[in-house]
Amino acid sequence: MIPVKPVIEADLLIVGGGIGGLMAGIAAGKAGCKNVVIMEKCHARRSGSGATGNDHFNCYIPSYHGDDIEPVFKETMQSLVGQLKEPSLMHKFLEKSFELVQMWDAWGVNMRPTGDWECKGHALPGKPRAFLKYDGSDQKKVLVREAKAVGVNGDRAAVIDLRETDPEGWEADRAPELKMYSDIILYELHHRDFSVAPDSGIENKGKFLALTETGTKTPQGEASGLDHLKELGVTHIHILPSFDYATVDEARLNDKTYNWGYDPKNYNVPEGSYSPDPADPAARIREFKQMVQSLHRNGMRIVLDVVYNHTASVEHSNFNLTVPGYFYRHNADGSYSDASGCGNETASERAMVRHYIVESVKFWAKEYHIDGFRFDLMGIHDIETMNRIREELSKIDPTIFIYGEGWLAADSPLPPEKRAVRDHVGQMEGIAVFCDDFRDAVRGSTFDEHACGYASGNIGGHYEPVKFGIVGATQHPQVDYNGLLYSSVPYAAAPSQAVNFVASHDGYTVIDKLRLSVTGDRAEEELLPIDKLIHTILLTAQGVPFIRAGEEMMQDKQGEPNSFRSPDAVNQIDWALKAEHRGLFDYVRQLIALRKAHPAFRIPTAEGLRQWLRFLDTGDSGVIAYTLGEHANGDAWKEILVAYNGNRHPAEFRIPEAERIVVCRDGRIDPDSRERLSGEVVRMAPSSALIAYCE
Repeated sequence: MIPVKPVIEADLLIVGGGIGGLMAGIAAGKAGCKNVVIMEKCHARRSGSGATGNDHFNCYIPSYHGDDIEPVFKETMQSLVGQLKEPSLMHKFLEKSFELVQMWDAWGVNMRPTGDWECKGHALPGKPRAFLKYDGSDQKKVLVREAKAVGVNGDRAAVIDLRETDPEGWEADRAPELKMYSDIILYELHHRDFSVAPDSGIENKGKFLALTETGTKTPQGEASGLDHLKELGVTHIHILPSFDYATVDEARLNDKTYNWGYDPKNYNVPEGSYSPDPADPAARIREFKQMVQSLHRNGMRIVLDVVYNHTASVEHSNFNLTVPGYFYRHNADGSYSDASGCGNETASERAMVRHYIVESVKFWAKEYHIDGFRFDLMGIHDIETMNRIREELSKIDPTIFIYGEGWLAADSPLPPEKRAVRDHVGQMEGIAVFCDDFRDAVRGSTFDEHACGYASGNIGGHYEPVKFGIVGATQHPQVDYNGLLYSSVPYAAAPSQAVNFVASHDGYTVIDKLRLSVTGDRAEEELLPIDKLIHTILLTAQGVPFIRAGEEMMQDKQGEPNSFRSPDAVNQIDWALKAEHRGLFDYVRQLIALRKAHPAFRIPTAEGLRQWLRFLDTGDSGVIAYTLGEHANGDAWKEILVAYNGNRHPAEFRIPEAERIVVCRDGRIDPDSRERLSGEVVRMAPSSALIAYCE
């Protein structure tokens, strides 16, 4: 039985996917035709007479033939037969032919393999010598590349004029200034989760445009959406995968199907389910740009979560349709290797795979003004590829931030010494990794849901990993690297190469984890102080802090650790929590403001940390305390004392006697405080932090 596809409607149908068909589709798209379908019995890149790459194009080139077109026209007419032998049509074609050649040349088709415009005779005797011989080995690849948009569900490419998708003022769009990577505060969100709740006050629920709306409020009168982010004070919005992914049916959005987006289909175009009109190829692009523009205007940069390590489909992926097998790694028995845990892994070390990834991120940076990239399972990629990405993006904008997961989900054929993993980040200047030692030390093991961390009373075994995060995974003489959880070396050359986090889309939220691990008669009332302590450690540690959306108001996922396909009821931000937990929100907001106001918390170099940061001997108290001295990193405060009591009981420790002013104590922050901390003995409440300074 011959399979029959559903009816496809089109404004223009082009039969034949050779050069002529592809060019007709491009021209129609640029002329405003919104739904063009090209039908081809073979793969478009192999169809037509140019499949062999031995190509010729009848052309009039003034610089080569002279100013008089007539000899070329006469010669051409002599060789024509049938309906093509129409003088007015052929004359017009020759007049325009060189414009087409120049356009192809600009796109990347090698029209001058000899280094100059040169016409040669046809292989058959008696044919005109008006043929431009050119390298056509990649012409169809280049022409297909011009399709930079897709229709519903990404099944068909669309050729549009990208300039027509630019919102007003797009050429003047600029990201807010970023002086150093250590100034970054990351905030991770999922488009649908962030705005889809009925109480969000946002009109474009679950869409790119949600982040363009201002003045939105919860029923309790709290700012939501974009205004919420501004109020919080974060610098970079990390959006979960927003390229076209496979699992959400864009033609059935009322079904409310859900996915995080880690199932790539088309890497170079935005996801259609985040647009009100996924059938319009231009709409999703325009709306994505409007979102970027809005974030920039409101003082925030944008980070795109990218998933080049695997594809949703293998046999029918665009990669395998291009060159079967080439883009993927294989086991010794020929089966697909699976370091991603998703059925396959891409082979970044191969020339064209590396080229594709590099060109893709460059396209997002240039066309969509993306300010950073988070690489999913970055350890699957090779070091050279990641360094090439850094090199090329720095040419566009050296402030573009690159970071990723410095691990794999399973073993890979890629040799261990070539993997872009956590312990190799010292070989990747300007690239950061997530610090999982810090996460599990502070809040408890990811692999044991009932295990507490330092902040929830489990002091033993977590002291050094917390200190490791405080120094941004760099070399510091007061950290014992034999006492870490997962790492064995200070892998970061600079603290900004360590992204400190306590929760992300993966795994439990902080409050879900605490509800599972914190037990006892007073467990419920202890949750808020522990949560505050966790965020204090996160936002005062060196390196780059990372906050999962909703953590600032105790958002949970009803105990679900892996909610990538869970319904909105589990994943959506419950905006009523902001009013309910306003105290926590204000505390996190004040911590962010404190961090931004004082450069001592944002030291950019490992040398600076070794110079200015000193851990104090707190005996067996369980307290971690340190000072940032000598006006660290140009800070207005002469010395800052920071202390964390992870015990679920009071603790005491000794400090050098000095007159200090307290700005944070017992879960309260007051930057204008004049409270004095005198004496040598400091008593701290259970699960609390202390920040004080010398003027």
